[in-house]
Amino acid sequence: MIRIIVALLIIWFVLSVLGFILKGLLWLAVIGIVLFVITALAGFIRRSTSGRP
Repeated sequence: MIRIIVALLIIWFVLSVLGFILKGLLWLAVIGIVLFVITALAGFIRRSTSGRP
């Protein structure tokens, strides 16, 4: 499960960077940032509720 979350975080980060590099795709950067934050929070919540340190 952690591998999937890390892969999604990398994908969202790349989309955000591409959105900022290509000025016409600023919306892509915004979506990438939002998805990155949501995925990071979901991973943090799942990790903390699973009882692992």
